[in-house]
Amino acid sequence: MTILCVRFQLPPMYEAALPGLLGLLEEFTPVVEALPPDGALVDLRGAERYFGRDAVELASVIRVRALAHYGVDCVIGAGPGPMLARMALAEAAVGVTCVVPGDPAAVAEFLAERPVAALPGVGAATARTLCEYGLDTLGRVAAAPLSTLQRLVGAKAGRALREKANGVDRGRVVPNAVARSLAAERPFTRDELDPDRHRRALLSAAGELGARLRAQDEVCRALALTVRYADRSSTTRSRTLKESTAHSAALTRTAYDMYEGLGLQRARVRAVTLRAEGLGPAEQASYQLTFDPVDEKVRRIEEVADRARAKFGPRAVMPGTLAA
Repeated sequence: MTILCVRFQLPPMYEAALPGLLGLLEEFTPVVEALPPDGALVDLRGAERYFGRDAVELASVIRVRALAHYGVDCVIGAGPGPMLARMALAEAAVGVTCVVPGDPAAVAEFLAERPVAALPGVGAATARTLCEYGLDTLGRVAAAPLSTLQRLVGAKAGRALREKANGVDRGRVVPNAVARSLAAERPFTRDELDPDRHRRALLSAAGELGARLRAQDEVCRALALTVRYADRSSTTRSRTLKESTAHSAALTRTAYDMYEGLGLQRARVRAVTLRAEGLGPAEQASYQLTFDPVDEKVRRIEEVADRARAKFGPRAVMPGTLAA
């Protein structure tokens, strides 16, 4: 086992601790891929040789350090590749690392009785199609002829599906820099059904992110939205912006678009989180020239509002919707 999939048990309003927790993982290996809002993939091939411990022993050390330094427990899955580590995570419990051994026979046994929907990358539509033809477990998918799978889900997807069902894991851990992000979370005092209150929370979070970016002379390239529900599940969507920006209005429009795209129907929402990703210096960003006087006026007002908030506090100037 050389790959860990770690999910930190972060309480609401504590997502800001994720960069620090990722830094803790990087004390063991530089090959860490962030999985916002609360997880990471960790490649320990070099660390196992360096520390003289296997991945399960290192997972125990990681858990203890996360508890000692941040008061955060974690759930960990371990496997010979990223896909199997993710699947092991789904079977893991707090305090116990679920392990998929690297032996091909053990991998086949682990996968055989699991439903096709448990395989990363298999969505509800694909799973429904396979189940209609009796291919409801990964063992049956692995035994099915390649031509059958390709007729059902397509040539490329069928080949990839058969490989994954047979335990062939071609994924790799791609280091990224979630530390170069900013997050703003808006929890509700009670599980909230009202879409207008959801949008007010998004407006507030986008305004905070814009102000923080401008204060740091930075812009963001992408925006991610995480909606946490009453049953503790969550949905995350991300979108690359048309151009890097720190403009609150642009961030708000994108946040609204992602929220509308979720199509929530009377969802009981516990919290919403916006994350500005792909940060970079504002001076190096390029902008599309515009002759829209309204846009120019809004940006000048934004600059004045930033100066007022810096002098009199963050609530000195705010949208009227948030003043109530």
